[in-house]
Amino acid sequence: MEALPFEPLPAPDKGGRSRKEMFSSLSLEMQEFIGREENLHILDYICRLPTKEIGFPEFYPRISRSMKSIKTPNLIYPSGKGLAVHIYPDKEDIRNYYIPIEPCLFQNLDSTVETVEKLLIDVIHDQDITTKDPEEKKKLLEKALEKICEVEENLKENTMALGGKRRGKKKDTYKGESSLRKKGEGSLRNENNNEKPGIFENLKEAGKAFRMRKLQKISVTPEEFNAIKYLMIRDKVGMGVLEPLLLDPNIEDISCSGLGRIFVEHKVFSSLKTTISFEEIEELNSFVIQMSEKVGKPITYRDPIVDTALPDGSRINIVFGEDVSRRGSNFTIRKFMKTPISIFELIEFGTIDYTMAAYMWMMLRAGMNCFISGETASGKTTMMNAVTTFLPPDSKIVSIEDTPELQVPHKNWTREVTRTTRDDSGSDVSMFDLLKASLRQRPNEIIIGEIRGVEGNIAFQAMQTGHPVMSTFHAASVEKLIQRLTGDPINVPKSYVDNLNVVLVLSTVNVPGKGLGRRVMSINEIIGYDSVNQAFNFMDIFKWDPGTDTFKFTGKNNSYLLEHKIAPRLGISENQVRKIYSELDRRAKILRKIHQANITNFYELFNTLIQLEEAGLAS
Repeated sequence: MEALPFEPLPAPDKGGRSRKEMFSSLSLEMQEFIGREENLHILDYICRLPTKEIGFPEFYPRISRSMKSIKTPNLIYPSGKGLAVHIYPDKEDIRNYYIPIEPCLFQNLDSTVETVEKLLIDVIHDQDITTKDPEEKKKLLEKALEKICEVEENLKENTMALGGKRRGKKKDTYKGESSLRKKGEGSLRNENNNEKPGIFENLKEAGKAFRMRKLQKISVTPEEFNAIKYLMIRDKVGMGVLEPLLLDPNIEDISCSGLGRIFVEHKVFSSLKTTISFEEIEELNSFVIQMSEKVGKPITYRDPIVDTALPDGSRINIVFGEDVSRRGSNFTIRKFMKTPISIFELIEFGTIDYTMAAYMWMMLRAGMNCFISGETASGKTTMMNAVTTFLPPDSKIVSIEDTPELQVPHKNWTREVTRTTRDDSGSDVSMFDLLKASLRQRPNEIIIGEIRGVEGNIAFQAMQTGHPVMSTFHAASVEKLIQRLTGDPINVPKSYVDNLNVVLVLSTVNVPGKGLGRRVMSINEIIGYDSVNQAFNFMDIFKWDPGTDTFKFTGKNNSYLLEHKIAPRLGISENQVRKIYSELDRRAKILRKIHQANITNFYELFNTLIQLEEAGLAS
């Protein structure tokens, strides 16, 4: 269900604004975007906006994080596949509106869609619909819809009025019964009155065409056909009402807390409320059940929790039923990015700086063990993905996760995921099982999605045997991290903790003058454990200064790892150990120059570092 935050003006064909006049008043960029026939629903949306109340929305072909400073955003931007989004200001609430502009937004098609669904059964029941490929399903559905929908000539203002090509009426290509019979009979004999081969095939084709002629059709306008096609593909192939949210690369999280609106976390405009809502328990439960079936993890009252991945790789958690979720079933989706955020993009966001990135480059190239720690949604997985570009390019990487979120640029990458069954078959495969198996695979680096339990013990045993390990960890500081590692249920022996070399702590903070942002609070070195005093020795090498929103190199000329671990590996003698800081500066300058060359893409950066290493510039 969609509840718009305004009362729409009348439609253009019902006394509302003229499409042609509205189109001519738009910017050239917006005209180019909505001038295509499949995007005309966006023009209709603009025609029906109460612009006297809120003003005319600006159009942005692309949005960037620099737009965070806009206090009352009123803008439209493309979100993918012909859709657009209107960020609509709400002066009475801390959250603004996120309005997906869909072809079906102003169309009342409930009865029409019901008829179309019934007709679809007759068209596709004989066809092969076993394919799991979404694109194949989409093509099959489009062909079926073209067979049962007869598109009428659009008597309203159409694309031609906007300078485009006119779309004519579709013609019925099926012939009458008599002509088909004549064609079939005429093919029985050739010129010499001899029997002609293939007559059964011809009769079969004729019969099939005759049956198709009798197929019932439904008459629709071009606007209705586009809306029906969109709805069918969205609901049957995609994820229903969530599809426009999943298509938008600017959304990080989608959350439904039960009955009421769906909320999103936006990369630019932070927390927003959508116009999509569930008002009935039955409606919400039905949607959640369908969603769980689409991801292959059917949910029930007996097993009310699902934690898995959507077809696009996004992570979804579902809690089903009012007995465990008082406001009704709820779900949260953590969006998947096809191309991970690179370390340079994190530098642009202010999360980290060049010197810190160079430090991580040196640590990971030297096989140091690293944990990326922080609170929920602090950017731990994003950071771990970004720093994988610093791992040696010829490494064999083994990753172990509950839900696949990691993206590693290396070709020799073994990706392993846990398995949970819903019966008593005992066929579960835990992170503990996968981690033990990984030690036999001769990895150069083991990456663990997140350490939560007994697998942490195996991880430290792997470090003991010389296997570099990198993982995320849920703790807001080094002290809390050590407390969790050495307590139940992980129970890592205190004398093992110094096998962990580097801890990078992330947090979401309120940056002065910039709003909420993610920052590396500190990069810390674990030095050792004092068994006499039962104390751990660690020091912060980098620290975020909240007053200036900059990072201080607090460990300059005093880094244990740089001087005692990295310098010897680079051939720096003990009496010249301070040269390691010059090497750190050199690498920071290399990263800055690569960035200044407009190389920001995750994979491009990885390839550039390989080229530099081959040239001997990054060794």
